[in-house]
Amino acid sequence: MSDAVLSLGSNLGDRLAYLQLAVDGLGPRVRAVSPVYETEPWGVTDQPLFLNAVVLAADDDLDHWGWLRLAQDLERKANRVREIRWGPRTLDVDVVTVDQVRSDDPRLLLPHPGTPDRSSVLIPWLAVDPDAELPGHGRVDALLAARPAQERAGVVRRDDLVLRVA
Repeated sequence: MSDAVLSLGSNLGDRLAYLQLAVDGLGPRVRAVSPVYETEPWGVTDQPLFLNAVVLAADDDLDHWGWLRLAQDLERKANRVREIRWGPRTLDVDVVTVDQVRSDDPRLLLPHPGTPDRSSVLIPWLAVDPDAELPGHGRVDALLAARPAQERAGVVRRDDLVLRVA
C-alpha cells in the first residue's frame, strides 16, 4: 500500500466543483480531506484567487508514478490547459509526497519542490495531519512557522465551502 499527500487548487470557473471532481475521482482512496482555503495566487500573481485543499489518500496498487498518472488524469477531466507556468487553471493536482519516496526525475520531483514555501499547502495539510512531516525537510508545522506571517494570514479558511467524501 502507498500513502500519498495530494494538494488541490483551482482558480478558474466553478472552483469548488473542480476540487470536488478531484475528490470524487480519487474515490475510495481518500482517507481525509482538509477544509477548503482561499489563497492568493503563487508565482504569477495577476490572476484570480485560488481555492485549495489537501487530500490524504492510499492505494494498494499505485506507486508514485501511478499517483502522478492519476493526478494528471484528474486534471484532464477538468479540461486543464497549461499555457503559463503557475498561471490560472481549472484544476491543479500536485503529488506532494508518496510514502518516503525521493525522486529527482524532472517528470516527478518528490517531495514536491514547492511545498516548503507554500502556506497554501502547509496549512491545509496540517488541518488533516497535525503530525505531518515532509521527507527531507522535517515537520510541516515547523516549515509553516518559518513562513512570513503575512503569507500565512493570506490562507483563509472557507467554512462555507465543503468537499464531500463519498
